[in-house]
Amino acid sequence: MRSALTALLLLALAAPASAQDAGVPAAPADEAPPEPPPDAPEDEAPEAEPAPPEPPPPRMVPPRIVRSSPPEYPESRLGEHLHPSVVLIVTLDPSGQVVDAEVEHSADPDFDAAAQAAVRTWEFAAAQREGQPIASRVRVAVHFELPAFDLATGAEPVEGGAVVEPVEVLPDHPQPQPETEVEPVEEAEEAPEPAEELGVTAAIEHEVRDEDRGASSFEIDRDVLASAPRQEGADLLLSVPGVFAARAEGMAVGHRINLRGFDAEHGQDIELSVGGLPINLPSHVHGQGYADLGLLIPEAVRRVRATEGVYDPRQGDFAVAGSIAFDLGVPEDERGFRVQSGYGLYDTFEQLVLWAPEGEREETFGAVQYRRTGGYGQRRQGDAISAIVQAGARSGDWRLRGLGILYGARANLAGVIRVDDLEAERIGYYDAYGLPTAQSQSATSGRFLAGFFADHRSDTGAGGGVGLWIGGDLFRVQENFTGFTRRSRSVFTPTGRGVAGRGDLIEQRNRTMSAGLNGRFRTAAWTPWDWASARLELGLDGRVDFVEQAQNLLDAEQNRTWDELIDADVFAANTALWGDVELQLTDLVTVHAGARAALVVYEIDDRLGNFIEAERRESFLVGYRRSAGGVTAGPRASVEVKPLEILAFRAAYGHGYRSPQARTLADGETAPFTEVRSADLGAVLELDRALRVQVAGFWTELSDDIAFEPREGRLERIGATRRIGAVLHAQARPLDWLIGALSVTYVDAELLEPPPGTASDPQPAFEPGQNLPYVPPVVIRADLGARGTLVDDVLGQKLRGHVGAGYSFLSPRPLPFGGFADPVSLFDASAGLGWGPVDLDVSFFNLFDVRYAASEFVFASSWDPDAIPSRVPARHLAAGSPFTFMVTLGISP
Repeated sequence: MRSALTALLLLALAAPASAQDAGVPAAPADEAPPEPPPDAPEDEAPEAEPAPPEPPPPRMVPPRIVRSSPPEYPESRLGEHLHPSVVLIVTLDPSGQVVDAEVEHSADPDFDAAAQAAVRTWEFAAAQREGQPIASRVRVAVHFELPAFDLATGAEPVEGGAVVEPVEVLPDHPQPQPETEVEPVEEAEEAPEPAEELGVTAAIEHEVRDEDRGASSFEIDRDVLASAPRQEGADLLLSVPGVFAARAEGMAVGHRINLRGFDAEHGQDIELSVGGLPINLPSHVHGQGYADLGLLIPEAVRRVRATEGVYDPRQGDFAVAGSIAFDLGVPEDERGFRVQSGYGLYDTFEQLVLWAPEGEREETFGAVQYRRTGGYGQRRQGDAISAIVQAGARSGDWRLRGLGILYGARANLAGVIRVDDLEAERIGYYDAYGLPTAQSQSATSGRFLAGFFADHRSDTGAGGGVGLWIGGDLFRVQENFTGFTRRSRSVFTPTGRGVAGRGDLIEQRNRTMSAGLNGRFRTAAWTPWDWASARLELGLDGRVDFVEQAQNLLDAEQNRTWDELIDADVFAANTALWGDVELQLTDLVTVHAGARAALVVYEIDDRLGNFIEAERRESFLVGYRRSAGGVTAGPRASVEVKPLEILAFRAAYGHGYRSPQARTLADGETAPFTEVRSADLGAVLELDRALRVQVAGFWTELSDDIAFEPREGRLERIGATRRIGAVLHAQARPLDWLIGALSVTYVDAELLEPPPGTASDPQPAFEPGQNLPYVPPVVIRADLGARGTLVDDVLGQKLRGHVGAGYSFLSPRPLPFGGFADPVSLFDASAGLGWGPVDLDVSFFNLFDVRYAASEFVFASSWDPDAIPSRVPARHLAAGSPFTFMVTLGISP
């Protein structure tokens, strides 16, 4: 009874909106017009004052659910932990009886049949026209274990239920006559219960925003992410097509990331977010758009969404190669309290505590993870701690979510070694130079982020959301890439030359305080014809950043500064407006057309700007204060043609941008955004949930690209670039207990207009037409996992088992001055058993102990403090991890 009353209230809420659409005021759904007293003469006026005239009945009133029950989950699919949706077109006769339930959008035959069976048992109050019952059709979305609500998708958690779209009342629809007389449905006198008790939501099926833009939009679910072993949270990136990520600089420095032809270094070409919180940091001293994903806890990530290319107006700053979002949550079958400890090679230890209250929403959880390692080889010790707390709630039509993240890490760094020193056996592959300037390399980082998000849906199909967030970042790194090549600009010998020979140990410091907001509104569908509908979505987002940064040269033996390179404060404000129109033209064609415009403003206090050497400082004081700003705008569009339910063809085009590094701007300058133009064309084939295949060709062109400059330890401009390539991604679930995924990406990345040589760099490393350095033309990734029950009863408990494997391949990467790095081929594997509340797992990484370089560079260096520094470029590498393993014991009481 409680379920039926809840459904009655929820569908009744749609009546006023439908009445308004018909052009007349809406009467309460449960209130009938008053009737005159039975004994009153028809031609005699009542003695009392006459009541105001009754409004005419609505011309059209949609049907209402009177009684419903959630669908039964197919028993044969319980082990898959799926959460599909089945959209039905339900036909009702004039009495409200269900006469047909046709599948409009299928999940698969099992779920389709369960949804149809459930809907046929429901009772409806019939639609009315001019106060008379009529036949009608209503669109209903039946959900099975719907994933947790978040702002990105607009979905909300229920155990199983229906989402009822504003109905399509068809007064001219043929009215089938029931074989037997159906009595009118009696209305409930009892007050309805809240919607959560029923599992039938008041959300609108079309309010769930379409995130697929182009053929290069990918969604990697938790079952794929859990199929192969992961050493840390950022390793989840490996399952995204075209991505390779590696720790090239130690535990406390962000990963080096490649994505379909972009050497994104620490994130400058990828818009990264965790739980809706932005991770990229603008105008960071170590690299524009710096992002460290060390804060991720793998057990708290339920899905990774990637849009490769710039096709969605929501995509903002740094969405050059694309956007990757990590959605946080713990699914129902993994909820509860869990303690997990792991120990592995190189004195590596990991401790996890996770609490996800049973019966709460999927996004409600708390997790803390501590990691420590002695490190392979020399000077790779480090430890890190991360804490994530997230809670979701529901208040009427509002869905609320709060999120907080704390992270800190400290690590020693081995730095790079020259390949000629390695070949001459002057140093080992996993060693660090023994000089103090190399032995002092280290890094420290810390970050906090907090956000609050609220999303609203109305029964008309309109909706909106708002989010607020704050964050703080601390970063300090000491690295030496070049040995002994630098001379001081501010400390001089008696002969007047800059001091040299103290080592090129670069210290970089960055502190950022940030705050931001975002908001959006999506209209109800406008349906001028039966075969066409349109929706408009408008949004804004913005952030402010207060940045303190410095870069110095340190004397490692005395820990003293012997040259100052950067000392600056930056204030940056970035605001963007965007709009998106969704056109649905029959069931075959969907068009998205929109645009995004952004304004950025900077105030820079560069205390070392316009640097003047010591002997001339009597004329000027050091310092250069300036302000700058700029505007950029561009279109985003995509089209999908779906000739078959299982096949869709997609095309997309977008104009994106990357904001400039603030310190490069002159006073009053119009900020030169890096402009990116991207397009792709491809197809998506989906056979239920058993197989999904995506293939796309893509083109991307940048007005001004950047690459890592080892001599400065930061990113520098290299000129315009172009990328042309293709990607294939396949994901299969051939059996209930087996899942696999494969992606292959090929790209030809070319430098179009490199900067000319200068007096300080007469032979630049880049030439027109050369392949972009550090970018692998081919990236392959494969994941395979099997999980299920081995024995039904072992001492009263089921014995569970799982095995998994992951394989990554990178073809040889071009290097400056014409060289190529060696290919990378890595294989990881894991196996585990579970019995009752106990799980035991062993994971192997780089199983075949392949020697590979996490990063390779070509530049001039000199590691002999007594020699004259060479200006001849040499090959350098930072070693990747050798074979290692981890044994993990988990208890879920």
